[in-house]
Amino acid sequence: MKFLITMFRDEDGMYIAECPSIPGCVSQGRTEEEAERNVRAAIQECLEVRAEKGLPLTVTTREVEVPV
Repeated sequence: MKFLITMFRDEDGMYIAECPSIPGCVSQGRTEEEAERNVRAAIQECLEVRAEKGLPLTVTTREVEVPV
């Protein structure tokens, strides 16, 4: 499966990676590469737990336009 992730650098310099289509699926790393590796592992674990609990594997994500 393919997933979109978001990534940003926090105030401590750590990279935070999150998978918006899996609630609570977040990880971090010292570099973007490390954060991406870590979120890949987190995605796998989250999918396994959601499957065990009978939850849908993902939730719907949408793009919306907001005037700024």
